[in-house]
Formats: sequence, C-alpha cells, structure tokens
Amino acid sequence: MGNYDTIVIGGGPGGYVSAIKASQLGQKTALIEAKHLGGICLNWGCIPTKSLLRNAEVINLLREGKKYGFSLENLTVDYSIAHKRSRKVSGRLTKGIAFLMKKNKIDVYEGYGTLTSSTQVEVNGETHTAKNIIIATGSRARTIPGVEVNGKTVLTYHETLQLTEAPKSMVVIGAGAIGMEFSYVFNSYGTDVTVVEMLPNVLPLEDIEVSKEIGKQFKRHKINVHADTRVEKIDDHGDSVTITISKGDKTETIQAEKVLVSIGVVPNSENLGLEAAGVATTEQGHIAVDDQMRTNVSNIYAVGDVTGKLALAHVGSAQGIIAAEAIAGRETSVLKYENMPRCTYTHPEVASVGLTETQAKEQGYEVKVGKYSFQANGKALGMGENAGFVKIVAEAKYNEILGMHMVGPHVTEMLAGPTGMINLESTLEELAHTVHPHPTLSEVIMEATHAALGEPIH
Repeated sequence: MGNYDTIVIGGGPGGYVSAIKASQLGQKTALIEAKHLGGICLNWGCIPTKSLLRNAEVINLLREGKKYGFSLENLTVDYSIAHKRSRKVSGRLTKGIAFLMKKNKIDVYEGYGTLTSSTQVEVNGETHTAKNIIIATGSRARTIPGVEVNGKTVLTYHETLQLTEAPKSMVVIGAGAIGMEFSYVFNSYGTDVTVVEMLPNVLPLEDIEVSKEIGKQFKRHKINVHADTRVEKIDDHGDSVTITISKGDKTETIQAEKVLVSIGVVPNSENLGLEAAGVATTEQGHIAVDDQMRTNVSNIYAVGDVTGKLALAHVGSAQGIIAAEAIAGRETSVLKYENMPRCTYTHPEVASVGLTETQAKEQGYEVKVGKYSFQANGKALGMGENAGFVKIVAEAKYNEILGMHMVGPHVTEMLAGPTGMINLESTLEELAHTVHPHPTLSEVIMEATHAALGEPIH
C-alpha cells in the first residue's frame, strides 16, 4: 500500500505524459497500466502503423523506378518482414517509456486500477491512496452490433496489426484516418482493397476539397471506394466474409478474405469504480471534464480518449500536462479542440488544423480562401510527388487565419507552424511575410496565403 500525491490510471500518451509532468512538478507519483506502457498508440496504433506505412511508401517508390532511371525486375515483397519491423519499433519505444518512468522516479504497477473511493485505487488486491487521481484509460475500437470480431475474418485495428501476411482481399468499413491508412498499406502489398464509407466522402471530417482529392488518389491506386454507402449485413463463412452494401435503392455484395471494422472508438470507462468515487459520465460513457481536465469530483481528473474530446495521442498528452499543472497549482492554458492538428498518413498525406471553409461559414464568418497546388512547387516536382494542394481559410474583416487544410507530400510535417500561428490568432499578412526557405514544400503554404490576399506571386 502506497501513499501518493498523484496516481495515474492508464499508461498511454495521456497517462504516462501526465505522470512525468506530475513528477517533474514535485509530486510523488504512481502509474497503473494493465497491459503495455505506451498504450494503444505506441503498441497497436500510431507507431506500428507508421512503420508499416513507411514500408508501403518504399514499395510504391520502387515500383515507380522507371521515372527515376532504374528498374527492378521481379520485385518481391514480404509483409511478414514489415510486420516484424513494426513490432520492433513499438518494442523499442515501450522500453524507452519504462526508462522514463525510472528516470522520473514514478512507481509503476502492472494491473487494472479500480477506484474504491475518491482517494483510493485498488490494483492487484492492494489499495493505494492519493490526494489526486488522473484517469487516462483510453478507448477501444467500436464494433458493429451483432457482428463478432473473431480476429480471423472480422477484425479491428488491433487484430489487423497482428496479421503477418497481407490478405488477398479486404473490405474496410469506415474511411476515417485508421481505415484509410490500413487501406493504403495493404493495397501496396497487393491486397484487393474495398473501402465502404457511410458519409458522402472519404475522410469525411476534412475539408470537402481535401476529401475529394484523397478519394481521387485512392482510386488512382486502384482502391475501390464506395462512399455514401451503408453496410447492411456481414456474413462470416469461417475463411471469408460476404458484405452486403446499399446505396440508395441499389444493393450489392462483396466477397473478401477479411473485413476491417474501423468505425470509431468507445471509451474505456467501465469497471473503473467511477460510481464509488462519484465521477459523472456522459450518455456515451465519456468522463466529463472542465478546461483543467477536472471531473465533477474536485481531486479527480481525466485525460485522453476517455474524455471524448478528440481521440488523438497528442491531444491526450496536452491534456495530461494541463491536468498535472492544475494539480500543482500552476496557471494552465485552455485547449481549443478545433485548433488541434489532425493528420492522416496515407499517400499523399492529409493534414489540417482549424475550421474548414464550410465550418467557418456555418459559424457566421465571411471568409477568404486561398489555394495553391503542389504541381507548381519545385521541390515537389523534383521529388516526383506533386499531387495535392494547400488550402487556407481566413475571415475577411481582419484576415485572421481560421484554418489550414493540406493534402500532398509530407504535409503532416508542415502542420506545426500553421497550428502555432492559428493559436496566436495570426493574420494572412503575418504568414505571407514569413520568409519560407526555397526550395521546400512549405512554400505552398506561403503561395496559398498570397492567393488568399488576392496577390498570388506564382
């Protein structure tokens, strides 16, 4: 039994970051993690998928060797090697977090933590006491009612990352970031991929022009895309599946070796003892928090996916830092969730921050829009990757930047600067007068800004 200033339940990006920050601020801290340090992101999400995506990128580059002046005959690819590399990358980072726990003198308990009161947490039959508790238990894949995820033919992202061979065919239900990234990976390894999305476009939360562009690029890669389409039924045959889909009054069936269900996430808020501690949740099971991540119980905080704010690792980490600072009595910042950066690591990549053009108009803004294509960018042409564009949205009266939306090569690496400027309420003039190095992909941001001002240079 231990007595702590802060106990963190959950060791993902929200939990381990808040634990480190709490310890740095002088709090005696413990972290409880049921499975793997790093959580879903490090072990079964963000990190292993980026490793697989890199493999896919290299494969596609080799297939286009002719335009770079080389050729490879009888190119063979082995997904099992890609899988092994992805697990190795994840394992290395997990060990790194374990090192950080020791470095910051954080006690780590392996097991499921359960609140028995507002100041007590039970794990492995032992009860630990804390002045403050941070809940960072994350989320899990949402499934289709009546459809059993069996890990063989019907999968979520977790089971998909355990595959050691690329299937011959796969249907991906849901065209959000997770579904689109897996679609790109398996298509690169020769899988016949079909994407089914209930909303009118893939990546439906992105600016509509971005969504349409990435949909066009997927079709160019011969990925079958069925948007504005419902899944009516999934029949599991043991070694294959039949998916019945409908669009309007038309119905058809698709045969596939596997189906990936990628329709969002649900919070891990059950069996935590929230009732015993008096912590309130929403109808969807999310833990309600204020701007300092405090729940309705003054000494209990929640961060990450379990809050239902924005299910992104970097958002969870930012929330974790705020929670630790609030506990320590520091002044905290307020997160504007619409201004959090959002990335999809397909090829080309998608990156966005702030309001879309449609959202800005719905909020009553008179908007200015600037757009510039990678087709006219020297660096992109030199790389042989000139698909896509940058679109900037600003309000017309003061030229304040409201949103930045990009689809193209390495745009996820270009997003931090615009994110900072939007949070600083910068104007088009300030961004246009920021000298961008030449030749770089980032010049497309500058050119789009000049276009929004009505003064395009190139």
